Amino acid sequence: MSEVPLVIASSLRRHFLTSAERLEVLTAVDLEVRAGETVAITGESGCGKSTLLGLIGGLDRPSGGKLTVGGMDVAGLAESELSSFRNSQVGFIFQFHFLLKDFTALENVLIPGLVGRQSSRALAERARELLREVGLESRMNAWPLELSGGERQRVAVARALMNEPPLILADEPTGNLDERNARGVEELLFSLVERHRRTMILVTHDAALSSRAGRRLLLAGGVLEPA
Repeated sequence: MSEVPLVIASSLRRHFLTSAERLEVLTAVDLEVRAGETVAITGESGCGKSTLLGLIGGLDRPSGGKLTVGGMDVAGLAESELSSFRNSQVGFIFQFHFLLKDFTALENVLIPGLVGRQSSRALAERARELLREVGLESRMNAWPLELSGGERQRVAVARALMNEPPLILADEPTGNLDERNARGVEELLFSLVERHRRTMILVTHDAALSSRAGRRLLLAGGVLEPA
């Protein structure tokens, strides 16, 4: 593993203003994740797990504190730089697959590479190889509505790896699946992260999924602590 952590959060804060109050979600989050680690963050619904993941992935900006990913000050990036950061440095997997219904499985996996303007020939071959890895070789040209829930989430996993990002962020990746499909996606996710030598931070209520991570943390009261 690298000596310098891939992700460093120091006294990270996030609050939201409502018409009635100032809602403090993250009050003082400290986190270091080294390259190659798998970290699971658990906690009660509404405690801020997804908020924290969104900050790390550049989907939102912190209210205070410091956050670096791969040595980059994420909070200090301009909007155009954030877009490039998200496309090249982070692979997102959400509870809902968010596949585009008018694109085939193969085309959905291709999208991050097209945004990154990679070589189309190399791009297509990489997308096909990823779909083979997730067991969907025979379903590449299927539309999302023709795929099962488990198959759709496998496409989402392949899409997250498309640009070879160093960091995978998974937000309840098995939360919308039945038990059989959840365990299948769990096995697939961890095996692919290991095979591709990625770093992964996941948030989940799934005890079986979190137990697979190398390190488990609990988010409570706006701070992180060992689970």
